[in-house]
Amino acid sequence: MLRNKIIAAVATVVVAGPAFAGSYAPAPAEPVVMVPAAAPVYTGGDWTGGFGGLSLGWGDFDAGTGSSDGTVYGVHAGYDYDFGSYVMGGELEYQKNDFDSVAGVSSDSATRLKLRAGYDAGSTLIYGVAGAVNADTNFGNDTGYTVGLGAEYKVTDNVSLGAEYLYDDISDINGSGNDYTGNSVVARVNYRF
Repeated sequence: MLRNKIIAAVATVVVAGPAFAGSYAPAPAEPVVMVPAAAPVYTGGDWTGGFGGLSLGWGDFDAGTGSSDGTVYGVHAGYDYDFGSYVMGGELEYQKNDFDSVAGVSSDSATRLKLRAGYDAGSTLIYGVAGAVNADTNFGNDTGYTVGLGAEYKVTDNVSLGAEYLYDDISDINGSGNDYTGNSVVARVNYRF
């Protein structure tokens, strides 16, 4: 029995001795590995807000039985409101034309007031256009309608690139008996704010 007590006492001293002696040390901590953050990727976002921009493209002008084509360029400004999966807005555009006179009709510029409605696909907006066009011709200014399609892609929160097709129609310009129709395809750059 004494032998068992001696063995128990020695075992206690052997096991607990280092803890009481101050030699017990915690296990070393695992090193922290720093992983660099991934660069942010622009995924689009809200189309709500004002915008202004420039356009440059090609147009075709028809009057009577003749037609002419040439460069078109302009400025535009508007406002869009994003409802989630669709966007609605309006735009005012002024476009200069480099067309030759056709069947006695010439046009230097067009001003358009357009309603825009489209689908919000994140960083891409696909939209349709309907509105009024006022053409400056050698018979004076006259108003008709414009319709078209367009798409924009947001490069950043503030810059979008796009393309737009428009068809203009003005019947009987100022009672002259001449009809005006035009087709234009333009590239656009917008600054959004």
